[in-house]
Amino acid sequence: MRYTHVSYALSYLLFISISSFFIGRMLPYKWFNYHKFPYKSFAFEKEGKIYLKLYINKWQNKVPDMSRIFPQLMPPKKMSDNSLETLDVMIHETCIAEFIHAALCLFALHTLEIWPGLGGILVTSAYILVGNIPFCLIQRYNRPRFIKLMNRLEARKEKKSCKH
Repeated sequence: MRYTHVSYALSYLLFISISSFFIGRMLPYKWFNYHKFPYKSFAFEKEGKIYLKLYINKWQNKVPDMSRIFPQLMPPKKMSDNSLETLDVMIHETCIAEFIHAALCLFALHTLEIWPGLGGILVTSAYILVGNIPFCLIQRYNRPRFIKLMNRLEARKEKKSCKH
């Protein structure tokens, strides 16, 4: 094994991880329509309920959260209010996070060229399976729940405005 492969591969993964964080902060919300593919729930996902079979509700809050690490750069994941504006931000943030983590899975495949062999396969697999796929699943689990809450709040607001 050549140590240059290892250092280049790990440097590459670190570079794409850090870069993607900042790119994600710059992406406009208007690029992400949560009512359409790929962000809209697929029928088999049952509005995110399929992820309960993975016990996602038990472990999702135990994984690292960039909003806790960089609170100045990201909206907090804990909603202080249930306003429509906050929910809209949260829903769009789930789209951006899913997009970034899915892109990282694809970009990580380049690591196999940098570090051919078993070591590269193991590191790339771990990066994808542990470092990114769980975060995609978390977004796909939470987004339908946020949308449902937002729809309820919109209906309540509409009902209130009809009474006046």
